[in-house]
Amino acid sequence: MGVRRGSLMARVLAAAVIAAFLVVASTALAIWWTARQDSRPASDAIVVLGTAQYNGVPSSFFEARLEHAIALYEDGVAPVIVTVGGKADGDQFTEAEAGRAYLADAGIPEDALLAVEEGVDTLESMRVVGAAFQERGWSSAVLVSDPWHAMRAERMAEDAGMEAESSPTRQGPAVQTRATQFRYILRETAAYLLYRATGESVAGAPGIG
Repeated sequence: MGVRRGSLMARVLAAAVIAAFLVVASTALAIWWTARQDSRPASDAIVVLGTAQYNGVPSSFFEARLEHAIALYEDGVAPVIVTVGGKADGDQFTEAEAGRAYLADAGIPEDALLAVEEGVDTLESMRVVGAAFQERGWSSAVLVSDPWHAMRAERMAEDAGMEAESSPTRQGPAVQTRATQFRYILRETAAYLLYRATGESVAGAPGIG
């Protein structure tokens, strides 16, 4: 009897391990697939996810996102670019403020810019942007972030009440090497599964908490 019970437990454990592996593998594949898409339907606004800035100067990660947003704006994807993100302790500028200044310096009209100066991670950022959309009667957004971040950002935006699609960057440090790409996919797989399981976000790699 004990042998049968032990055999059954072993099979249950093996099945649980296989199921967990399949969930992780399918999520990683979905993140990789979403990262390769480029959706740019006509929308109410282009939303640039914030990341590190240094005394008001966007980091290379952030600059890549902002340049991509400029290209989308010039292509007529949306009439407004929204920058979002707060500031860390000791910072003089918010991510949203630094992004807005960069876009203004690049020639984007002032009335086509909106800085939402809150959000310490993706989840909080999507919630405050969702509230800003609701106040203005907007519903649709094209999200700009790093490729591996796209699927989680879309899910959080949709949970915040927006109709969201992604147009990820194709340049910058997040896509420079295969090793970098693999590391980000692994991290995003864990972050996405954590969010789906708990509703919580995670801090970590540059600008994609």
